[in-house]
Amino acid sequence: MTLHKILKYVSIVLGVLGLVLLGRILAENDDAIEASASLQNSLLDPFMYVAYFVLLVVIVLVALFVIKGLFQGNIKNTLISLGAFIAVILIAYLVTDGSQQTLKDGDLLSASGDHWIGAGLVTFYILASIAILAMVLSGIKKLIK
Repeated sequence: MTLHKILKYVSIVLGVLGLVLLGRILAENDDAIEASASLQNSLLDPFMYVAYFVLLVVIVLVALFVIKGLFQGNIKNTLISLGAFIAVILIAYLVTDGSQQTLKDGDLLSASGDHWIGAGLVTFYILASIAILAMVLSGIKKLIK
């Protein structure tokens, strides 16, 4: 059996399991779930465990394929891409500033934490802009041909 078939069957099983667990959550009243800790545990915990399992499987598969690709492919291009990503994070960190913030619940967010959150948002905006620009340019190139 190929890896594709195995992953297809695993994804079908996890999808059906997730739908069943979601159906159980949707069948209950929101107020009842909020009021009862035992109901929260019986309904929400299995759903979260499935999500954690899926996340673990994705992380393991990504790590395996990245390591496999590093040894089979061109490590120079990988290092260039990694360097470009680090450069985007550095640029985002340098253009943001941080100040201590009071959160809604009264806790304090440190200036460093605020700075990193701002840098993360700017990094996201830069990378999203690059992705959108790449899609637009690809579409224009296809139209020209």
